[in-house]
Amino acid sequence: MPFSLAELRHRAADFVRQHADDHDEKSQAQTFLRDFFDVFTPQGHRRARFETRVKKPDGSQGYIDALWPGTLLVEMKSRGRDLDAAHQQALDYLPRLPQAHLPGFVLVSDFARLRLYDLDQNLRHDFALAELPEHLHLFGFLTGYRPAGTQRPEDPANAQAAELMAQLHDALLADGYAGHPLEVLLVRLLFCLFAEDTAIFDTAEFRALLEEHTAPDGHDLGAKLGELFAVLDTPPAERARALAPHLANFPYVNGALFRENFRPPAFTEATRQRLIDCTYFDWSRISPAVFGSLFQSIADPKQRRTLGAHYTSEPNILKSSTRCCSTACARSWPPPAPTAPPSPACSSAWPACACSTRPAAAATSWWWPTASCASWSTPCSTASSSAARPAA
Repeated sequence: MPFSLAELRHRAADFVRQHADDHDEKSQAQTFLRDFFDVFTPQGHRRARFETRVKKPDGSQGYIDALWPGTLLVEMKSRGRDLDAAHQQALDYLPRLPQAHLPGFVLVSDFARLRLYDLDQNLRHDFALAELPEHLHLFGFLTGYRPAGTQRPEDPANAQAAELMAQLHDALLADGYAGHPLEVLLVRLLFCLFAEDTAIFDTAEFRALLEEHTAPDGHDLGAKLGELFAVLDTPPAERARALAPHLANFPYVNGALFRENFRPPAFTEATRQRLIDCTYFDWSRISPAVFGSLFQSIADPKQRRTLGAHYTSEPNILKSSTRCCSTACARSWPPPAPTAPPSPACSSAWPACACSTRPAAAATSWWWPTASCASWSTPCSTASSSAARPAA
């Protein structure tokens, strides 16, 4: 489970005490960064790649100290070294990274000081290591916490996620895997990717299965996924006692998402690597509100062009649903009197609505449609004449 805010502050304070005297990049940077990632999320260091090889602008070989693909790039220097130079070095690495791995943030540090760059907002934050517990809010992209009421107009991560899934879809389709099995497989894979980054699974648990328990050429990946799906559909008490530890730790997922059996796809080395690359994307940044639109965007490539299927951003989804509901509320205003429960006649005739259930008469007398409500019927209880009508 994600850490509470109180636990985050406690862990940050422990990290500061533990690394207060660190100073050498070569011998201490990796331990410093592993512990740093673990401050923010359970087993956080497993999401990062350390000493990633990348070409420098002059053609020589460089190494990124730590890369959380799609989220954060970190460049460390020994205590007292120039952080401006570290920042420039980090920026030089960016053009050499795959599109899906490009981070939204860059962190440079000499152990005593930390400097965080928000690349999307063009912001810079400087603070001392000892001040980390007071600056945890800057790392909401690692913890999942955001200030109340904030909403980015368009998170590029949503579009990046749609593109990643579309590429995987097209690669499997090109290898002859199509139709209903492909659609179900993509839904299951998206669940696993999202679950791994939102504490439903252990951190990097799905990635470890792919990287460490499947063949590099991908020939056994389809069968391995079938084994995983069967485990996810089986309660722990009903699983085989001899189940491999890397499978036994996965939780039971009810709801029949993993129940249907069908022919597994034949993965290649390329499609296996494409799926592994998806695990390095931070799926916790993806809003569940766009999942339906995301799947629309990974339809058959020809359909994407000819039918106009497209990714719809969360703000546009909310604009549509909010307009629908505000108009519906205006048509049926004023609402029932707050103290008067629906009459028996009203209760029995309450309209069916896919987005909500009729409230119990004894429990509530004030009902509003949900954001996805597409229908409305005027309640039959007596309206309050003192209520103000909302603007349509």
